[in-house]
Amino acid sequence: MVGAAGLARSWFSYFASMISSNTVFLRIRVSNFAEGFNPLDPIAVVVLLIADGIAVSGTSILNWVTSALIFKFGPLFPYGGRGFFKAAAVVYWSYTGFDTVAPMAEETKNPTRDIPLGFIGSMSMITIVYCLMALVLCMMQKHSEIDPNAAYSVVFESLGMRWAKYLVSVCALKGMTTSMLIGGLGQARYMTQISRSHMIPPWFALVHPRTGTPINATLLLAIPGALIALFSSLDVLSNIFSFCTLLIFTLIAVALLVRRYYVKDTTVKDDLIKFQACLFVVIGSSILITVLGNSSMTGWIGLAVAASIWFLGTLGMGLLPKQRVPSVWGVALVPWLPSLSIGKNLFLIGSLGWVAFWRFFVSSAVMLIYYLLVGVHATYDVAHHNQQDNKTEEGIINRGTG
Repeated sequence: MVGAAGLARSWFSYFASMISSNTVFLRIRVSNFAEGFNPLDPIAVVVLLIADGIAVSGTSILNWVTSALIFKFGPLFPYGGRGFFKAAAVVYWSYTGFDTVAPMAEETKNPTRDIPLGFIGSMSMITIVYCLMALVLCMMQKHSEIDPNAAYSVVFESLGMRWAKYLVSVCALKGMTTSMLIGGLGQARYMTQISRSHMIPPWFALVHPRTGTPINATLLLAIPGALIALFSSLDVLSNIFSFCTLLIFTLIAVALLVRRYYVKDTTVKDDLIKFQACLFVVIGSSILITVLGNSSMTGWIGLAVAASIWFLGTLGMGLLPKQRVPSVWGVALVPWLPSLSIGKNLFLIGSLGWVAFWRFFVSSAVMLIYYLLVGVHATYDVAHHNQQDNKTEEGIINRGTG
């Protein structure tokens, strides 16, 4: 929902740039609301609801991309190291959606080869394109003059290339519309599976008989997403979404280490204790590096000591025997790459500022309370009911064969 809301807000900015150089002139500012939640964006609400409506109908849209180059360059790292890392943390929002490759495993001829190639190939190409676009933008206009809402279309207008402004805006609108459509399709299917486990009411898992799409699940995502797009600014949404993305990547890195070094009823107890100690050292030292690197009183000695502790923890883990070795394809340089991923992700999370932490913990607390009060009992009842059904079916089969 947060990602879709952010796309809708950005969609409006590029649409507004085609009409006026002021990219926020159609937004309604409410002075009584808190900063970051006071520019209301009704057009973003309409766009998001229309995109989800198209997703429900099962319609697909073709997307194409174009680019233009003009050269001009400004200062490197104008906001220093802190600005660099904060920008890197926010950019992580762009690295979502690659998980849609994973559900395609059943539809590929050779998933053990094609799925990793799909992940690596798509992420590599996107990374190169992102870097080239950022480089071109910095060459076209000074960093202090870049419009934060619709940078590329506004920069072409400032250079007198109005025709390019409309071309870039149209292509950006097509790309963001396609992203909202794909998000509406994929997230509604995820929500349908969650509903079937009774984590949320099963009414949301119903499929419309005519369209064959999960309309209720789509509405569950579309309406709150539209409300978020109405009230929340793009920087607020990007901070929240980047925080969640970085945390998920950190948990994936931890899960990879656990999978390589621990197998139930196989791993020796002493090795398990050593692995847990090394993992604790890696995570603890990464948090320490994050705190020191983002504090106002930072010294290289403290960072060097924390980095040395991280290195020793990773080295100790590397000396332990691995319990699983991938037979076809696997992550290389384990435990160094996953350990580096943990440290880097936690450091970037710290770069987002304390407000991002506050928003994340509040939303997580609400979801945790819901899970403890509703989700645990509902999913247990479903699992118990399914277990009873399986026993009944087995009894019928045994009587039939007897």
